[in-house]
Amino acid sequence: MQPPDLAFSQQRLSALDLYNILDTPAEPGFDDVVLLATQICATPVALVSLVANGRQWFKARIGFEPCETDLDRSVCAHALVEPDLLVITDLTKDDRTRENPLVTGEPHIRFYAGAPLRTPDGAVIGSLCVIDSVPRPEGLTEVQASGLRNLSRQVMSQLELRRALADRDAALASQRAYQLRRDQSEQQYRVLFEAIEDGFCIVEMKFEGDRAVDYRFAEINPAFASQTGLVDAHGKWMRELAPDHEDHWFSIYGNVARTGEPIRFEHYANELGERWFDVHAFRVGDPLANRVAILFNDKTDRKATEAMQKRAEDAQEVLNQELSHRMKNTFAMVQAIATQTLRSVEDRGPVDAFTQRLHALSAAHDVLLRGSWTAADFDDVVETVLSALSDPERFEVSGPAIQLGARAALSVSLLLHELATNALKYGALSVETGRITVTWDIAGHGEDAELIMYWHERGGPPAREPESKGFGSKLINMGLVGTGGVALRYLPSGFEGQFNAPLAQVQHS
Repeated sequence: MQPPDLAFSQQRLSALDLYNILDTPAEPGFDDVVLLATQICATPVALVSLVANGRQWFKARIGFEPCETDLDRSVCAHALVEPDLLVITDLTKDDRTRENPLVTGEPHIRFYAGAPLRTPDGAVIGSLCVIDSVPRPEGLTEVQASGLRNLSRQVMSQLELRRALADRDAALASQRAYQLRRDQSEQQYRVLFEAIEDGFCIVEMKFEGDRAVDYRFAEINPAFASQTGLVDAHGKWMRELAPDHEDHWFSIYGNVARTGEPIRFEHYANELGERWFDVHAFRVGDPLANRVAILFNDKTDRKATEAMQKRAEDAQEVLNQELSHRMKNTFAMVQAIATQTLRSVEDRGPVDAFTQRLHALSAAHDVLLRGSWTAADFDDVVETVLSALSDPERFEVSGPAIQLGARAALSVSLLLHELATNALKYGALSVETGRITVTWDIAGHGEDAELIMYWHERGGPPAREPESKGFGSKLINMGLVGTGGVALRYLPSGFEGQFNAPLAQVQHS
């Protein structure tokens, strides 16, 4: 059966395009969702499927090899029109799917359940689905259906977070471009400034009692008019030229004339075209003459820049707080779902490991938040992860200052978490006398530079290579940024590991 008309809706496709997600690399947040979906629903396959123009593309997948299919093979396209879950207990018996090539041929799928991915504006851009190779007449349990709905909302939270980060990056790029233009403008301004004189004048103050009420321009320089906008001011009173000139100017200059105390300040003059001036005023001549010399410069552009910078910083702070709030909610929701779904599992080891890895990811995101989500200090990541698992005094940590990219920070956090967890169970941290040294350094130069991290355990039991390789072992063997570069040694003196990766990849991934 052909996909529903909604699959080809331009409005729906435009809503999908706003997330800029198609054909992007795999990301842990989405991969964790499909893994959890298979565990909750007890299926071999789970997909984050986005229904695009003429194809469905999988942002995350487990148990299914293709990264996309055409719409003629899409079951998820039929979920677009469903108000809630689409559950097909036997795909061979449903008119919409019985002729689907994935049903009639390899991989012979038989059961499907999908939760729509609905944007805040109500557009459905795809689904989070689970698939089985055998019919399931009973469908999903209430707990499984609720879990699938909750996880679909987490997918949308991840998509909204990516979109917010992209908007933040665009704002930062715009800010950097503006800064560059401002720097260039400032350089041009400095050249111009060196070619002309500052504004300068000498005024004679007029008092009524002790209150200064006006001043007359006794002398002005050629730059005066361009700085103030006042033409033919020589010999004239300020109230004559600008009747509504602010009282603070008269008070400040009057105080200089009376006391002889010079002053340097900045103030606004709205009557002179809403300008800001940087002013140096000092008394000259006979004190009884009430004369004040004024050297001044128009700082209106700089003030506007400062105001714009302040608005940008305030907006950045608001965005960071929003991102932090969203991430905490995401981790809390995933942990709550996992706790609710897996509480009946008798073997608590894998469940506890899953929860601890969530904590490690949460700690890494906290470190990234301090770096505005773009980078994190290597030593901050190391100390944050290790101090959460054991007494920091049992670790010796040292190495040069290195900035990790956002993806590398998450990868390194998970690696350190697994190493420390293994040390607590089997290695140096399993006994009171055990100690661990974590060091890192940079080898090579330029494009050949590499980051090398060393993990040395001492004072614990002899290290033995594990007989079985679980998920933790896979994480360790993925190395610093998931691309390998790992050397592990199981010695009588303790476990040792060396991990290396290209420096550029660590800093920019």
